[in-house]
Amino acid sequence: MIKAKEYICQSSERLDTFLSEQIGQTRSQIAQLIKLDAVSIEGKKIARAGVKLKAGQKVSVIFPEAKQEDALDVDFDVEILYEDEDVLVINKPSGVTVHPAPSVKEATLVDWLKHKGIRLSTISGEERHGIVHRLDKGTSGAMVIAKNNEAHEFLSAQLQDKSMGRYYIAVITPPLKDDITEVESNIGRSANNRLKMACGLEHGKYAKTQFKQLALSQDEKNQLIACKLFTGRTHQIRVHLESMNRHILGDHIYAQSPKAEKAERILLHAYIIYFIHPSTKKELLLRADLDAYMQEKIKNKFDMETLDEIMDTQYIMRSFPTVN
Repeated sequence: MIKAKEYICQSSERLDTFLSEQIGQTRSQIAQLIKLDAVSIEGKKIARAGVKLKAGQKVSVIFPEAKQEDALDVDFDVEILYEDEDVLVINKPSGVTVHPAPSVKEATLVDWLKHKGIRLSTISGEERHGIVHRLDKGTSGAMVIAKNNEAHEFLSAQLQDKSMGRYYIAVITPPLKDDITEVESNIGRSANNRLKMACGLEHGKYAKTQFKQLALSQDEKNQLIACKLFTGRTHQIRVHLESMNRHILGDHIYAQSPKAEKAERILLHAYIIYFIHPSTKKELLLRADLDAYMQEKIKNKFDMETLDEIMDTQYIMRSFPTVN
């Protein structure tokens, strides 16, 4: 059944900016809704994303049915950390792309969801938008997926107001100097390399990350760290580390010297996620364990006797000075 929702604009701003914040989608996805004649202002269909809204105006959005598309054959499985009728939390494997795209020839996480018969939210009329937040192809770990539009909007709002939080684990070189390091620097697309993002750009978006030392490798060349995201920009952890002349092992885009350390995958993992459940309004906190490859790399580099304590969920969360 096609659903419609109404939003009241509180101040003068662009239509796409307003809906992007309200629905938790990118401006390009809002533009797609407008192309589908799904957006009206005071009952009048709108054709341009840049229309300026006035305070008090009512914006209506019709969320169309998802387009049915065939899924590619899936040759991987995904660990489910939690599931109910509203949300699904998974441990994404490294090497799996989240969204289908013309350049992606192999099966994606969305294809896996289709094969499992898992119902996604349908904002913009595209099934992939059950994905509330992304992880890079090489990054593994915890992801939350919305199974209906209401859950999707509720969870997306938490990304904006910081009531959803994520902690990552990474192995970097060289080690950080301070126990806690905070980087607060805008991130935007690099003008020199379109595959990369860059810090300190005027056109970039605000980004903030905190890094916590966990353990020094036995040869003192590498360091196990925890990363606390306060925003969710593309490549945020990798870019903020590069701004300090550090890089994650196995990261061949941002690494200073990729040949210095051999790793089949980037050693970056979304370890902990917490959020308020859309229906129960209670906090869920879940941990995604490291895959066998990353566990083995850490085992070979670090003193395992101390790792159980420092990898404890509560220890990591208490280690950071601020929550939001």
